[in-house]
Amino acid sequence: MSADARRLVGISLAAVQASLGRIKKGLPVVPLLMTSATATAIVIRDDIPDERYLVAESAFPALVDLMHEGHGVLIAPQWIVTAAHATQGHSVTEVMLNGECLAVERVVVHPGYKQVPEDLFTGESEPLLRFLASSDDIALIKLVKPATGVEPAPLYRGQGELGQKVVLYGKGATGNGLSGQSEGPNRTVLRRAQNVISSVDGRWLAYTFDSGRTARPLEGMLGSGDSGSPVLLQHHRQWELAGLASWRSAEGKLSEVRSGLYGQRGYQVRISHYLPWIEATIKANGAAPTP
Repeated sequence: MSADARRLVGISLAAVQASLGRIKKGLPVVPLLMTSATATAIVIRDDIPDERYLVAESAFPALVDLMHEGHGVLIAPQWIVTAAHATQGHSVTEVMLNGECLAVERVVVHPGYKQVPEDLFTGESEPLLRFLASSDDIALIKLVKPATGVEPAPLYRGQGELGQKVVLYGKGATGNGLSGQSEGPNRTVLRRAQNVISSVDGRWLAYTFDSGRTARPLEGMLGSGDSGSPVLLQHHRQWELAGLASWRSAEGKLSEVRSGLYGQRGYQVRISHYLPWIEATIKANGAAPTP
C-alpha cells in the first residue's frame, strides 16, 4: 500500500490489524489509527490562522496521552476511556496525565471489538466497511494507583447529542480542509476545534467538516494520531464527554482518497451508548464509576 493510503487508512507497522467500528449505509471510512508517516494536531480551516487553534495543556486536564500516540480521557480516579484500536499492536504499560507518567494495571477491551484482517486495508472500501460494521471501538484502562490533582471528566448521560455544538481536543495530524491532512509528527502541541453533531446512529456520533458560511468559527476535525481523543458538549453548564475520536469518512479507493478534506465526516464512539458497559466494567474491576 502507498504512503498516502497508509496515512489515510491510519495503519502503522506496529498496528496493521488494529481497526474499529461501523458506518451508516454507503459511506466509506478510514480509522484514526497510528501511522508510520509523521504529521501535527487537528485538521483546521484554511482561512483561519493556526495560532487560533492552539491551547495550553491545562485547557483540558483530563486528557491522557498514550505513550505511542493517541489519547484517552480520565473518567474516574483510576480509570481512562479510549478507543479500543488505540490500545492494539503494542503493550500499554503507562500513560501520561497532567505531565505525570502513570503505570497501567490492565486494559479492558470491549468484547465487541474486532481487529480487521490486513487484506481489507487495500482495494475498494466496501469489504472493509462490511467488516467494520459490527465492531465496538472502545476500551478502558485501569491505573495501578488513582490519579491525583486532576478532576475526572463527567460523562454525558443524555440522548440529545444531535445538533449540539461540540469541542474537540487532540495532538494528532494537522493540515487544512482545502488541501487535506499534511505530513509531520503525529504528536506535537495541543489544539482545540469546534464542530456540530450532524448525525447520531446507535454507537456513533458524527460531525461534518464544513467550510465557509456553514462552518463554525474554529471548525475542524480530528486527524490521524487523535484516536481516543475527546469530543465534549456543554450540558448543565459543564463540559461533558460525549464521544471519542474513532474514524473518518472518505470516497473512492483506499489508495486514492485524501484524508482531512472539507465535506468529510468524523465519527466518534458514542459514550451514552456505552454507559452500561463502562459502569459494569469499572464496578467489576474494583472501583466505583464517576457519578
